Amino acid sequence: MNIPGGHAALWRFLGTESADAGCATTMELLDAYVEVVLAGGDPETTMPGVAAHLRSCTPCIEDFEGLLAAVRELSGGG
Repeated sequence: MNIPGGHAALWRFLGTESADAGCATTMELLDAYVEVVLAGGDPETTMPGVAAHLRSCTPCIEDFEGLLAAVRELSGGG
């Protein structure tokens, strides 16, 4: 969809995908999602609802990135 002007970001913020797992489910599954990422798996395929949510929810993206960085640091993966 082509949104004129600067409204594309607002559209992404307000719009949700039908597969979006939501914040609560994403937080419940975030550790497993991180494990899939670290194992080199495809979370888009194995956890599509969480992947969809992480495309649109900044607070959950920040939690994911923080958890991923913490696990990498603890495992020596820098």
